[in-house]
Amino acid sequence: QVQLVESGGGLVQAGGSLRLSCVASGRTFSRYTMGWFRQAPGKEREFVAGIRWSDSKTYYSDSVKGRFTISRDNAKNTVGLQMNSLKPEDTAVYYCAASIRLGLPRAQSEYGYWGQGTQVTVSS
Repeated sequence: QVQLVESGGGLVQAGGSLRLSCVASGRTFSRYTMGWFRQAPGKEREFVAGIRWSDSKTYYSDSVKGRFTISRDNAKNTVGLQMNSLKPEDTAVYYCAASIRLGLPRAQSEYGYWGQGTQVTVSS
């Protein structure tokens, strides 16, 4: 079992930065691939970024590549998402998720554990 708690959301102007954090409970955090997803009002939840458990390989959606950076600290059971050059279209609730799947999971169905989400609002 893994429990996830996100923090760090807020209101920021376009072009600004925010850093999200996710703290995980459980002793086997290092064996989970961690991901960030987001859901804007009226839209489907979408994959944003992931970091694989075995080698910390990172991967991103095209919409955030080059602007967002995912990282993890297995000693502290945390995963972060540094978001730079934010745009109004980045406005969404951001969710942290954990997956035991091999490879580079991107689908919601590949993630078995989810946090409650944190709101990010980017004003124009």
